[in-house]
Amino acid sequence: MKTIYLDNSATTPVRKEVLSEALPYFSEVYGNPSSFHSTGLVAKQAINKSRKIISKILNCNENEIIFTGSGTESINLAIKGVAFVELLKNKGVAKGHFITQKTEHDAVLESFEWIEKLGFDVSYINVDKHGLVNLDELKKAIRKDTLLVSIMYANNEVGTIQPLKEISKICHAQNILFHTDACQGAEYLELNVKKLGIDMMTINGSKIYAFKGSGLLYLKNGIKIEPLIHGGGHENKMRAGTENTPAIIAMAKALEIAQKENKKESVRLTKLRDYMINKIQKEISKTKLNGHPTKRLPNNVNFSFYGIEGESLLLMLNEKGIRVSTGSACSSQSLDPSHVLMAMGLEHGLAHSSTRFSFGKYTTKKDIDFTIKELKQVVKKLRAISPVWEE
Repeated sequence: MKTIYLDNSATTPVRKEVLSEALPYFSEVYGNPSSFHSTGLVAKQAINKSRKIISKILNCNENEIIFTGSGTESINLAIKGVAFVELLKNKGVAKGHFITQKTEHDAVLESFEWIEKLGFDVSYINVDKHGLVNLDELKKAIRKDTLLVSIMYANNEVGTIQPLKEISKICHAQNILFHTDACQGAEYLELNVKKLGIDMMTINGSKIYAFKGSGLLYLKNGIKIEPLIHGGGHENKMRAGTENTPAIIAMAKALEIAQKENKKESVRLTKLRDYMINKIQKEISKTKLNGHPTKRLPNNVNFSFYGIEGESLLLMLNEKGIRVSTGSACSSQSLDPSHVLMAMGLEHGLAHSSTRFSFGKYTTKKDIDFTIKELKQVVKKLRAISPVWEE
């Protein structure tokens, strides 16, 4: 049975070019980058080269790149790092206010929930029915003691792209730091931090055809944060621990390839995305497209199917060799409806019926046609046995 992988928002396969670039640094150039002998210095030079490649893509200084173990770690470092600075400055007293929005990744939401336990204030602003941030509500939420706003670049479940430039202007007019989780958008969207007006940006290697367990945080010079992990002086004293040389090299190579291919690939995937959306809307009754109809990632299709559960749909498609998701892979063990869809105003049952199809480099029109053919049959079967479905 052929496998059709439509869960690239959860993770991507490592590209052959990326693996080839990183492979020698597992067992041939294996030195500790912090060692001063030749074997270590070769590894250090490879990391420095990777940092230079990434800094050019982000249009930042090389010392503004902090390599981490994941996108989640980078997010935690950005948010908690700002909070810890305030705690130290105020001798353990939590003073200050943070802002985010309700459809963020759990790594962002739970980081803010954690600093609330320390005594910081956090505002969670609303989104509209398409998942776009309410900019007027953002402006109203800002206080004199607001320290940081964190708004994701593109949503991992529904693909909605947020207006980062407008958000940045609002933040910087009040001298507020702006962090964005760019993990989902890094493969397809603009990453020039100066054009976007970003102070801190998170990127995850596993979403761009590099290794799982790799990430980075762009930290603008002059911004003070406290590290989460203490030890050696690695990563400009911001992230202690021996650097993962192969993963860093892989991430740099993957970003480099993405920058060369993203325009052409975005056009290709947008055509596939719109083709699938139109086919589903025409050929399957009682469906709802989730996310913005046009301001969405080129590889994201998210539908709710009335009268069925997303988990049942996922399992039956899986039997056909089709891999999809009901939402974020990081929350896949939860039986609760998607917090993203609930924040967008979907009622409980409809949020439970959602399925995400996320394309990638190896997705073809033939894959989409086969998926839609099987999807129609599965939806029909599930509705036939559903106690709540009425045609």
